[in-house]
Amino acid sequence: MKQLDPGASPEEWFGNELRELRLAHKMSARVLGRLVQISDDVILYIEKGKYPSCQVELAKQLDEVFNTGGLFERAWPMVFGKRDADKKRADADKTLASRGEGAVQVRRGRILGRDEPPPRPGSHEPVDRRSFLQVSGIAAIAPIDLTQVFAPSDLSLPETVRPGHIVQVLEVATAISGWDNQFGGGGMVRDIASRAMQWSVGLLQATCPEPLRSDLFAGVSRLGIVVGASAFDSYAHDDARKAFKFAADCAEEAGDWHLRAKTYSFLARQAVWIGQPDDGLTYAEKGLVRADRLTATEQAMLHTARARAFGKMGDVRDCMVAVGQADDTFAQSRPSEDPLWMAYYDEAQHNGDTAHALFDLAILAGQDPGRAARRFDTAVKGHSDAYKRSRAISRTKLAALLMAKGDPRQAAAIGHKALDEVGRLTSRRAADDLRQLGAFSAKHPKIEEAVGLRERITATVSA
Repeated sequence: MKQLDPGASPEEWFGNELRELRLAHKMSARVLGRLVQISDDVILYIEKGKYPSCQVELAKQLDEVFNTGGLFERAWPMVFGKRDADKKRADADKTLASRGEGAVQVRRGRILGRDEPPPRPGSHEPVDRRSFLQVSGIAAIAPIDLTQVFAPSDLSLPETVRPGHIVQVLEVATAISGWDNQFGGGGMVRDIASRAMQWSVGLLQATCPEPLRSDLFAGVSRLGIVVGASAFDSYAHDDARKAFKFAADCAEEAGDWHLRAKTYSFLARQAVWIGQPDDGLTYAEKGLVRADRLTATEQAMLHTARARAFGKMGDVRDCMVAVGQADDTFAQSRPSEDPLWMAYYDEAQHNGDTAHALFDLAILAGQDPGRAARRFDTAVKGHSDAYKRSRAISRTKLAALLMAKGDPRQAAAIGHKALDEVGRLTSRRAADDLRQLGAFSAKHPKIEEAVGLRERITATVSA
């Protein structure tokens, strides 16, 4: 923990007071962040005197939490007031200077009431985050590394954004999402997704009428989620993570809580998949910030992500609690309240996702495999042809569960059905699940059906 010098600056004095009170109350930064509706990263940056412009509303909330009698509110003008006034004057000057240029005007923190997005795990240093959308060119619309992935090249871009351009972005996102669910995220799907993202990111450089601004950022966020999902499925994990975080930034610029929740759900799922369940849990819980603004379906989606993180950790109690929370919130779902792009999260998807968490408990912690098997079976029966990848993955996991904990012959029969679908997908996630099924099959060398399945898996995965 960094040693603070309260006499070094007003900001460090303010931060020192906050840290002393937090520690005296034996409260973690995460808990305090939840109470005042900001991230734990922001709390720590304020304590270090490195957060540039704490809002007066936050100062009032801190006073309420610690019952200070107004200490932070009274100190706010001395610590942050002048800087806040200078920033407003600078913003006004920029607005006057840029009116003739028609640049997209940025209003930060429309979701969480802060002046800038807090650092996220694995993000660039704050100075880079503050550069988001502040200067001209592609560096202004994405984290620095992302410019190498999504920089527009020879694509034709309009000078001014029109409603039709936003409609195009959304329709392309819907189309790519559909292909991704049917065929997997690799191959042509990923190529098309990357090109669509290049063009859409380029739109953020064009002149945008103020009434269209939020819709533009929301549309690009939606496409960013789809592109990230495609990259995730083809194991381009670094590209996927950047796309999801970029989509989260765009969602916050648009003030869209629903898109923000979806990006954190994907970040959580990806982290769990690549063996970082603790990071996955953090992402899922960040997605649940202000859960009251999310639909019941979205809350269920994020609780499921928490369950999958706990399951991968082998944490039986917390995983079961999270599955219960996911079930309870999903029972309250009203599809008419959900964004159209949440239509995929139906009963089949919910059962498949929660079954993954219970699968890990069965394999890693010796828990009853029947709970996961029943949910996988419901998912397989419920997924339509529009969601072939999800159906194939659930069928493969069901076969793997039975091969490891149940009847190998029944598992082999289910596994062959899964292979019939997986063989037509360009999904490395689906291929990895097949490898797991093959490894479980190898434990039954005297059972002909298991041996035959393993041989077919080897031929399919290596083809």
